[in-house]
Amino acid sequence: MQLKEYVKFIDNKAYLRIKVTPRQSKTEFFQVMEDGTLKIRLKAIPEKWKANLELIRYLSEELNIPKAKIEIISGAGDEVKMVRISL
Repeated sequence: MQLKEYVKFIDNKAYLRIKVTPRQSKTEFFQVMEDGTLKIRLKAIPEKWKANLELIRYLSEELNIPKAKIEIISGAGDEVKMVRISL
């Protein structure tokens, strides 16, 4: 299962609902929930934006998109986040 398979761009933008689980042994995409939410494990701790920065870094690397094009638009302090990716 690859993250790219679940990201669909419309008008050069994609909106992803992501549930993160911090403090894991490695950062990885591992599941799609019934409602379409993507579950991603993060190695980073949820402190001082470390987990959010790790999520942005991971999405950038996996999708081959610059970090500047990825924005957490809601849920920055929560485990469920809405992310906007622009091309």
